[in-house]
Amino acid sequence: MRLGQTSVVHFGSSIVSSVLGFAATVYIARMLGAEPLGIYHLSVGLVSWLAILGKVGISDAISKRVSEGVEREEYAAAGTAVVVAMFVVVAGGIVLFRGRVVDYVGYPVTGYIVLILLVVLLNSLINALLVGLHQVHVSGVLSPLRTGGRAVTQIALIAAGISTAGLFIGHAVGLLLGIVIGAYYVVRELPSVSLPERRHFERLGDFAKFSWLGGLQSQMFSYTDVVVLGFFVSSGLIGVYAVAWNVAQFLILFSGTIRTTLFPEMSAISAAEEPQAVARIVEQSLSFGGLLLIPGLFGGALLGERILRIYGPEFPKGTAVFTVLIVANLFMGYQNQLLNTLNAVDRPDLAFRVNGAFVGINLSLNVALVYLYGWLGAAAATAGSAAISLLVAYYYVSRLISFDVPWREIASQGAAALVMTAVVYAGLTVENTYDLLNHNFATVLVLVAAGATVYFVGLLGLSTEFRTTVRRNLPPLGPYLPG
Repeated sequence: MRLGQTSVVHFGSSIVSSVLGFAATVYIARMLGAEPLGIYHLSVGLVSWLAILGKVGISDAISKRVSEGVEREEYAAAGTAVVVAMFVVVAGGIVLFRGRVVDYVGYPVTGYIVLILLVVLLNSLINALLVGLHQVHVSGVLSPLRTGGRAVTQIALIAAGISTAGLFIGHAVGLLLGIVIGAYYVVRELPSVSLPERRHFERLGDFAKFSWLGGLQSQMFSYTDVVVLGFFVSSGLIGVYAVAWNVAQFLILFSGTIRTTLFPEMSAISAAEEPQAVARIVEQSLSFGGLLLIPGLFGGALLGERILRIYGPEFPKGTAVFTVLIVANLFMGYQNQLLNTLNAVDRPDLAFRVNGAFVGINLSLNVALVYLYGWLGAAAATAGSAAISLLVAYYYVSRLISFDVPWREIASQGAAALVMTAVVYAGLTVENTYDLLNHNFATVLVLVAAGATVYFVGLLGLSTEFRTTVRRNLPPLGPYLPG
């Protein structure tokens, strides 16, 4: 399967997953309100931090070593043993400090946190193996299955009268579904089990000792603000913030798809040749890293209040936070491509430095700005730390690989986004003046669809590389595209 087609499969799966998650979150928000959502997201954020201790970078190390194609069974077995052992240690710590966990969250969550931690670690292990085995498309397809299983279970339990607890149970069920199906494909690719030797653990450790900070960076980007907000604001405001964050992260999906798709390819090429051999792939990743994020920033600024209103009357108060979080995702979308390059060419030491910069700045800014400015400070801290770490990542990649930043492609995306913004603004003005649709959800759907159409048509006209990519991966559209 071509890289572009793999990206389409993975991204399509991510879109389906996000739509399912959106529908479930809207239902939950309207049925339960912001406070139970806040408790749920605060707990999931805590699990994500604890999962870092359980993985200590081992997932990235498994993907890297297995993708190299040598002794895959041994590395898979060694990685599995490490993850299971670390779960036992971390779970024991949760039980030991269960009183403090309950006091922090404000809900008896100890058992749920242990359960979700277990399935999160197993899910991470399965995904790492699938990526290492070049089964990225399978990993992508599992995403909507997990989200669908979670959404259906949560909605069913809420309808049955099980409110907050139903959110935790549904979360575990969705992940378990992905684990079972993913394990089938892993076993099919690795039908035999080979006992690892000490050197296999050591080589995983050599990579993991640097990449663990990457896991910390990823979780800090997604959850530090939520975890810090838990000390300063109510569960209701955390619920509103979490909804704004989840909507903003929809725009980074395609960037994540590119990163996941390109990693095993860059890893295999760099293992056989010099790092410079992946220069063109780096340029392509940056060309398309902002494909949705750039128009999403303009569109989110215009439609943010209406989008959040879909979740209920208490959520539009997060509009300003929503816009800042889109900016954070824009910076992180590009940073992730460069960080992915460092890991793929087996330079986790440099990736470690980038992650270290993000972690230190993010934690410091979150504590200071949340204390001073509340949830807007949390969003600003995330955006600022993402911007600085992007510059650090560029510095290290440019020292290692000679490549050109695709400014022309980025400018084309910006120009198409400006045209889109004018069309959406005109449509929004007409609706606000004459109430032609007189329905918020319908208005959002029409304006988003119109904006997306204008953006992609404009980009096809402006960008030769985008047209070439579409022709190569979607041949039926070729005859309808300009030369």
